[in-house]
Amino acid sequence: MPTKRYSAFAIAREALRHHAGWARAWGNPVPKSHYDVIVVGGGGHGLATAYYLGRTFGIGNVAVLEKGWLGGGNTGRNTTIIRSNYLQDPSAAIYEKARTLYETLSQELNMNVMFSPRGVMMLAQTEHELRGYIRTAQANALQGVETKMIPPERVRQLCPILNTDGPRYPVLGALWQPRAGTARHDAVAWGYARGCSGMGIDILQNCEVTAIRQKGGQVTGVETSRGAITCKKLAIVVAGHSGVLARMAGFRLPVESVALQAMVSEPVKPCMNVVVMANTVHGYMSQSDKGEMVIGGGADGFNNYTQRGSFHHIEETVRALCETFPIISRLKMLRQWGGIVDMTGDRSPIISKTPLGGCFVNCGWGTGGFKSIPGSGWAMAQMIARGEPGPLAAEFGLERFREGRFVDESVAAGVAH
Repeated sequence: MPTKRYSAFAIAREALRHHAGWARAWGNPVPKSHYDVIVVGGGGHGLATAYYLGRTFGIGNVAVLEKGWLGGGNTGRNTTIIRSNYLQDPSAAIYEKARTLYETLSQELNMNVMFSPRGVMMLAQTEHELRGYIRTAQANALQGVETKMIPPERVRQLCPILNTDGPRYPVLGALWQPRAGTARHDAVAWGYARGCSGMGIDILQNCEVTAIRQKGGQVTGVETSRGAITCKKLAIVVAGHSGVLARMAGFRLPVESVALQAMVSEPVKPCMNVVVMANTVHGYMSQSDKGEMVIGGGADGFNNYTQRGSFHHIEETVRALCETFPIISRLKMLRQWGGIVDMTGDRSPIISKTPLGGCFVNCGWGTGGFKSIPGSGWAMAQMIARGEPGPLAAEFGLERFREGRFVDESVAAGVAH
């Protein structure tokens, strides 16, 4: 379905028509019997993959299959942090690609994704963490990623509500990325969906994959709740449910699924215009455009598929953040939720071919998936189109676990955000 451009003139025109002329942002087609590429997963990564398949690589006969509604998984259940100051070269490359694409994504998609490059600071609250961040800053300088270490005095200037002299968690410095920030998670999914639909890509909601068909070691199609569909290539992009789909395809993935929790407070007047991450206590916070304090916590210590989380992690995160940000101690929590994240052993993603011919997988982003959506989708689309991973995806193949060639961000950062 062709899409009309959003603009100030369009708003004025539709105001005169009592807003009766707005078209659907994306279509609701009937599934076709065959597609060149089927992308399973209608979150940010799946939609971005389909978008760049059509936009960059000219493959238009594509379907995105989502068992629920678009963005109903982790895309709509995160704290919207965008940064690229990772230690390992492959990680920094793909996250910086994503951050760069985020800067012009609103213009690219003709949808305001509300990208706010307000800056992200990662607090060093132990001597060990301080040494680690100095190392990361030096690595980022070699990678061309704009990051620097700042002293406690500068931390207080950037975020006056932060207590840098806490008895348990003093701030010794911070790793500061000024061009990092946040974006509106729903708008990112909606923008990619609208872009896909405008190119004729079918977006099929409430279409659950129940089986994967194969013949002679080659994928031939899928069985869904809306009937059988054949395809030449299949992309599995389903985050926490990647292991389930892989089992349908006949192979195993080195991932485990756990719930990651977050919450928002009641809205308050503007008091914080940066993103602060305190990895020692595994808490991070920013203020939304509506005034809510968006707070992220830790992942459960056991495998599960719940989207609720558990109380003890919330209590631990809030207790530590109240010491770091005394101003929030009397705020009321507005809502809390959990997302199902897929964790690899080295806390780095998998963008790879699989043992099943014509089947590709994009998973393992753990707790850092939102920030990578544009870069992940671009790299995945390139691999599907060419049949081999490109430079961005090359280091993230499944074979690295067999070869012991890890992209170890767990040890490097101490946390995977």
